[in-house]
Amino acid sequence: MRIGVVGTGYVGLVTGTCLADSGNTVTCLDIDAGKIARLEAGEVPIYEPGLEELVERNARSRRLRFTTDPAAAIRDAEVVFLAVGTPPSPDGSADLSALWKVVETIAPHLRPEAVVVTKSTVPVGTCAGIEARLKARTGRDCFVASNPEFLKEGAAIEDFQKPDRVVVGVRSAEVGEILRSLYAPFLRTENPFLVMSPESSEMTKYVANALLATKISFINEVANLCERMEADIDDVRRGIGHDSRIGFAFLFPGAGYGGSCFPKDVQALAAMARDKGVAPRILTAVHETNLAQKQVLGTKIAAHFADAIGGRRIAVWGLAFKPRTDDIRDAPALDLIERLLVGGASVCVHDPEALANVRAIYGDRLDYAATPLEALDGAECLAIVTEWGDYRRPDFDEMARRMKTRVIFDGRNLYKPDEIRARGFAYHAIGKAPV
Repeated sequence: MRIGVVGTGYVGLVTGTCLADSGNTVTCLDIDAGKIARLEAGEVPIYEPGLEELVERNARSRRLRFTTDPAAAIRDAEVVFLAVGTPPSPDGSADLSALWKVVETIAPHLRPEAVVVTKSTVPVGTCAGIEARLKARTGRDCFVASNPEFLKEGAAIEDFQKPDRVVVGVRSAEVGEILRSLYAPFLRTENPFLVMSPESSEMTKYVANALLATKISFINEVANLCERMEADIDDVRRGIGHDSRIGFAFLFPGAGYGGSCFPKDVQALAAMARDKGVAPRILTAVHETNLAQKQVLGTKIAAHFADAIGGRRIAVWGLAFKPRTDDIRDAPALDLIERLLVGGASVCVHDPEALANVRAIYGDRLDYAATPLEALDGAECLAIVTEWGDYRRPDFDEMARRMKTRVIFDGRNLYKPDEIRARGFAYHAIGKAPV
């Protein structure tokens, strides 16, 4: 098929590249001329394992193209994916201004039989709004469908190519079959292709992310309670996780969630509920619990130093909101860094991929280490915020030699407390008594 993808951010670029890799001809459109120039030169502007090689291979085969010209991307497309950002407004609702601008941009170039598909995470009713706007601008009924993405940063290529399910919201069986054909190469293991109304599809995306966020906030709240009840959250997690009704997924305590999806989608779903007169009590609690959890490491550090962190050198390992990405949107590490800087600490940071993004925000207010061990030189404590594999089996003897005092605040529970104590470190984890 001939595919147009509007937006070359995380979702748009992964979607376009994977569809090209399955044999389609894909043209990706973006208004950012600098980004398009980088992509045409083979430079991928985001870090996602495997994506750069996939882009290069499909661009070389001419199945994947990039442009700033709407007509070039849309006029021949049989299916047009909309993958633009829907950031939160001040009240938490999704800001659709970029999406509406895109609808106006593509309308003059759409083929009569083209299917427009929303990949962006959008409030329930957005497909209907797109239909109305396209009809007003084209004078005809246009085919519009919802196809939410369920991509995990750091594993997006595999998630797209081997999905556990594909969800589409359509108003006609014909459009459903077009999308089924498009996704057929990725569903050869009989994973489900779920067809429903656009409204149900739009709701599905929000509910999925909100439920996962709820599990994270729940286990974090229980972890904080465990610390005060002389219980170990890992024992508790094992005790409940083997219950088939509960499972282990997303029940790992930590320093809070971040990223481009969970924080904004929880708030957006809550805003939709309020708009319809439904009190979003659980969603509000999930969001507030996460905001509080992102302060837990800073609170532990402040307490350890009796609120006197001014002038102390503190190392931070992990800046991205999760491993295998350079994405720092709403990352818990940023909350910690802000608190440490306000308190007058000297902060040295390390991350395998996100250093440049953090440097763009903080400049020379931070020190940047090329290696994890380098960040420890003269440090009075170490805070671990992201569970990169680089940090799981460090050289503890070398760590002890480099640090001024041997204190670790582990926001991801990477180590066994007894082993750390045996090496002479004070160790503060999440949901465990300090040792």
